[in-house]
Amino acid sequence: MPAEPDLKRTVAFFDGQNLFNAAKSAFGYHFPNYDVKALAKAVCLQHGLQLIQTRFYTGVPSVTYDPAKNKFWSKKFLSMRRQKIRVFSRPVRYLHKSIKSTDGQEQKVLVGDEKGIDVRIAIDIISLAFDQIYDVALVFSQGQDLSEAADEIRKIAKVQARWIKIASAFPINQANKKNRGINKTDWLPFDKAVYDACIDPKDYRQ
Repeated sequence: MPAEPDLKRTVAFFDGQNLFNAAKSAFGYHFPNYDVKALAKAVCLQHGLQLIQTRFYTGVPSVTYDPAKNKFWSKKFLSMRRQKIRVFSRPVRYLHKSIKSTDGQEQKVLVGDEKGIDVRIAIDIISLAFDQIYDVALVFSQGQDLSEAADEIRKIAKVQARWIKIASAFPINQANKKNRGINKTDWLPFDKAVYDACIDPKDYRQ
């Protein structure tokens, strides 16, 4: 078995909406107020990892459908790019879906769909592993679709005869039942104190 390297080159992959929803559920925050680079550095420091690259992925609503959110993400993207964070976005597509209310009545609601985000993250995790860019893929997500990427990483590690790890980082709240990382990955939960120390001082809603 290949030896674990002393210096673990790490690429952080952020699923922006997944992290936002997890932080909302765990800590009660109602907009994506995290500082991406600061949070990546904090988790890496906790676990003895060397952060070499940060990548951020999210869906963005159109300016026609939700001008406030579109403006928010445009401003936040600009800030992240200035910090050398690699940003990948996709337009949010809205679909009418049927749901049943508590009284049994069926209603049509408009639901946003971030089509392609998980696929883009998975492709990049596998591609960068194949190119031997990192030793650790640190994925800020609890999206179980990414567990298949973990299987591919193990295959690449075997073919290349080298040590590679994939880990999922996520907010944890002991009262919350959603304290699970991505299956087949190492779980690196972080608490509210860590998250709060990494809140972006800028409010891009203004």
